[in-house]
Amino acid sequence: MTGELLELTESAPGPFFRFANRAAWLTAARTAGFMTTVTDDDGNKSEQLQSYTHSHAIDVVGIITEGGEWDKEGVEIVAPTKLDGYHINYLGTLPTGWEAYTVTPKNPYRVFA
Repeated sequence: MTGELLELTESAPGPFFRFANRAAWLTAARTAGFMTTVTDDDGNKSEQLQSYTHSHAIDVVGIITEGGEWDKEGVEIVAPTKLDGYHINYLGTLPTGWEAYTVTPKNPYRVFA
């Protein structure tokens, strides 16, 4: 990770983060040093998120939806509503600037156990 770091000491679930979209999240992850390039056996390179290390844990929730209705066969009757943003749960030392993306949901969609 790069830059000045802040330590979070909350005992409640979270912290929770909402970025504008997936691209904004990936930019923040790259800046924080959470992305790495790997090469497979065929020489193909790809970028991967280091989700879990000795110093942090990242849960990419992504786009959250609520509501919606489906019939018995699973056919959508009423489309669910997409909530704004791209959602991430994170444990560890907070990268600089991430405090601007912190949100406090009343009912978190997913939390670390």
